[in-house]
Amino acid sequence: MDILPAIDLRGGKCVRLIQGRYDNQITYRENPLEQAEEFFAQGAQWLHIVDLDGAKEGRPVHTDVVRRILSRLPMKVELGGGLRDEEAIRQMLDLGLERVIIGTSAVSNFEWFSTMAYKFPNRLALGLDARGFRLAAEGWLKEAGGDLLEFARRASQLPIAAIIYTDIEKDGMLSGPNLTRTEELVKAVGVPIVAAGGVTTIQDIKNLKKTGVSGVIIGRALYEGTLTIEKAIKESKQ
Repeated sequence: MDILPAIDLRGGKCVRLIQGRYDNQITYRENPLEQAEEFFAQGAQWLHIVDLDGAKEGRPVHTDVVRRILSRLPMKVELGGGLRDEEAIRQMLDLGLERVIIGTSAVSNFEWFSTMAYKFPNRLALGLDARGFRLAAEGWLKEAGGDLLEFARRASQLPIAAIIYTDIEKDGMLSGPNLTRTEELVKAVGVPIVAAGGVTTIQDIKNLKKTGVSGVIIGRALYEGTLTIEKAIKESKQ
């Protein structure tokens, strides 16, 4: 099971949005590269980056930041936020990303997402963000109207690298992940599931491991100090 520390970018800084609300932000670090270097020094092999400005504007915004991180650190990096056309996908993959995360465009235009999945096999991860079983889109600002499990089953037939599931109501709350829904998702599909939202303690890592997820994204817990990368990685390997 992979451990993926998260860097959410807004205004060039490392931030966290509580429950995905742009009006409820905590700023943790001025320099994203320094944060990425710190995660790498602590043993992280993966990095999860969200371009929050990109998600809101519908295009990649923090390309230069991502380029600097990739040029300095030998990490596997995935990125989401604002990737809504083929040009944006190709642009970001050409930077050296391991995979890119498609959320809004996949939910709103499944036919287009299917085409992209076959054009970039195993380089796309599907980002499914949900309140309950209802999917959200456009940086979580709008309800997409689809059903989480139903959409995941359809998408799992495509050559995608993973499904990244975020429980919006848990995200940034330090209240533990949604284990029940995560396990339901793992059982519903045959592609790797990466869980995000609410991971707070080492017990959360243990519990998520039991669900069968292939990876866990950790954000606020690392910045607040309730969990360390070293302990999370150690538990993931046991």
